[in-house]
Amino acid sequence: MVRVVGIDHLVIRVSDFGISKAFYGRLFAFLGFEVLGDYGDTIGWTNGKTRFWIGEADAEGKKHKYRIGDIGFHHYAFELRSRQDVDDLEAFLKREKVEIVDPAGEYYDDYYAVFFLDPDGLKLEGMKYGEKTARGAGKGN
Repeated sequence: MVRVVGIDHLVIRVSDFGISKAFYGRLFAFLGFEVLGDYGDTIGWTNGKTRFWIGEADAEGKKHKYRIGDIGFHHYAFELRSRQDVDDLEAFLKREKVEIVDPAGEYYDDYYAVFFLDPDGLKLEGMKYGEKTARGAGKGN
């Protein structure tokens, strides 16, 4: 039987390549990613496990602003090492004046996250699941 072992990469289209390239460049530098490839109209970053690419939308795509709730992409979550990393990400986002739609907090049992928007309104998340449970079981993170 075929089994998926992970998600290799995500590619999104953006309305203004320069603005999004700068936004994601700062975000991914903070998150420890490096540029994987820059081809002028497409750029990707990686941390050795995850790859994230952006490219400019075509003229037809730019006619329709992204809206959470449409068919398609809802949000993308970056799993972080710790709750402290979530808090550090939130502090970075505030310094960068990124729109935070849901501040760092407990959203589900032992699920700590911050939600924010990219320049096109695509929802992104930094999260840590299971840290309190692991600590309680004596498995520090």
